[in-house]
Amino acid sequence: MNRTKLDKEEQDILDAYDAGEFTSDLTDQRRALLAEAAEATIKKDKRINIRISGQDLSAIQRKAIEQGIPYQTLVTSILHKYASGSLRDLTSQRETFTDKSNEQ
Repeated sequence: MNRTKLDKEEQDILDAYDAGEFTSDLTDQRRALLAEAAEATIKKDKRINIRISGQDLSAIQRKAIEQGIPYQTLVTSILHKYASGSLRDLTSQRETFTDKSNEQ
């Protein structure tokens, strides 16, 4: 096992955890909600085929390697985040900001 050098604060937290001093305040209702959301997130029941540039694919593959995940998983994650509204197109926000600045 790889041993990481911990500072005093980190070691104190780890010791307290090992001693059972931490308790979860996660309610059964919240646990069920999180389990349902996780299940919906990982459910993959559709397949798509897309064409993208070789340059974009290479960039995505490099990013995936940096994160230690398969590039298909990264693409799926990006699409899910965009579809759920947690990933936004910054270029469209920049254009909106630029348009408002020019109005003044």
